[in-house]
Amino acid sequence: MKRIWAPWRIDYVREAKPEDCIFCHKPQEEADQDNLILYRGERCFVIMNLYPYNNGHLMVVPYRHVSTPLELTAEELTEMMLQVNLCLDVLQELMTPDGFNLGMNLGTAAGAGIKDHVHMHVVPRWTGDTSFMPVLCDTRVIVEGIQVCYDRLRPLFDRAANAANDADEPAS
Repeated sequence: MKRIWAPWRIDYVREAKPEDCIFCHKPQEEADQDNLILYRGERCFVIMNLYPYNNGHLMVVPYRHVSTPLELTAEELTEMMLQVNLCLDVLQELMTPDGFNLGMNLGTAAGAGIKDHVHMHVVPRWTGDTSFMPVLCDTRVIVEGIQVCYDRLRPLFDRAANAANDADEPAS
């Protein structure tokens, strides 16, 4: 039998699981770096996946707690997709992936880890990034630490936020 050691996962296994929705309470805290929030819009925000499928795995989440995109307003849907595009731009510039997976897992049967608060996954992909590990060992290899990845992504999202703010200001 082969073993792969991942001692950092014990913190997740042992930690008390919040009873409330993490997508509702994390944006209310004043701890964007600790909570891996990269960007805040009026109706949605961008957060890194703490347990990613791949490096740079982001999620676009509406602030409003709803379980399906059918419950989102046109404004929320529009902002969500604009933030998905922002994620694509930032990830393309910083990580130059060969492609992306975009998607929502609606309901437990569809694989939703947080089934009651809709969110869109944005996952950068590289040709051959699956290698042999998922096939033989049912294991993913994440090559960059989550905080290092956050620190590299955050300035690009800050730049986008500043550009959006400048566009909203009236000309003098």
